[in-house]
Amino acid sequence: MFKNIKTIFFDFDGTLHNGKKVYIPAFKEGYKYLVENGYADEKEFSSQEVAMWLGYNEKDMWNTFMPNLPESIQKKASKIIGSTMDKLVEKGEASLFDESIDTLKYLKEKGYTLLFLSNCTESYKDFSIINFKLQDYFDDYLTAERFNNIPKEDIIKKVMSKYKMDMVMIGDRFHDIKAGKENDLYTIGCSYGYGSKDELKEADTIIASIGELKNIL
Repeated sequence: MFKNIKTIFFDFDGTLHNGKKVYIPAFKEGYKYLVENGYADEKEFSSQEVAMWLGYNEKDMWNTFMPNLPESIQKKASKIIGSTMDKLVEKGEASLFDESIDTLKYLKEKGYTLLFLSNCTESYKDFSIINFKLQDYFDDYLTAERFNNIPKEDIIKKVMSKYKMDMVMIGDRFHDIKAGKENDLYTIGCSYGYGSKDELKEADTIIASIGELKNIL
């Protein structure tokens, strides 16, 4: 199935990067701002409750989480979340999943075109590139912010003509599988990430660790 793959779209958080380490404390900082300014009631969130928002772009996250919150306040809270994540990455508190770098190196040496595709900000992407030396592996970095927060499937649609077929989308959330399927790409679901088993049921195959890609591609 995957023998003719030339181009690989990689989700980041939950696929290569253990994003919970920086997202959970950042989310809590953003929510703290909402509570302190009277826009939300105090609440203790479990790690699982917070991690469910990993993989959403900013617009979809707020439309699902607090749709009645004024847009200006959504943006203020998002800025707090984003800047907190950036600071934590810069301080070295973020980490990739085991075998992420080895797998990227293997795929790059095999001649695949590797594309970073994430519902993140440009600054978060930039800090991650520096922190993890991702410039050694990826050919381009496609972020939600760069494309005005359009869905991943629309980002792929805009750029796929630049790259060689066949292509595969790799990710841990339903957004990733949907993005691949809507563009007739092969899809690989990551069961070790933050999505439920049900989110990955349409994937062509499922991996339990990023290192398994070396046996597939």
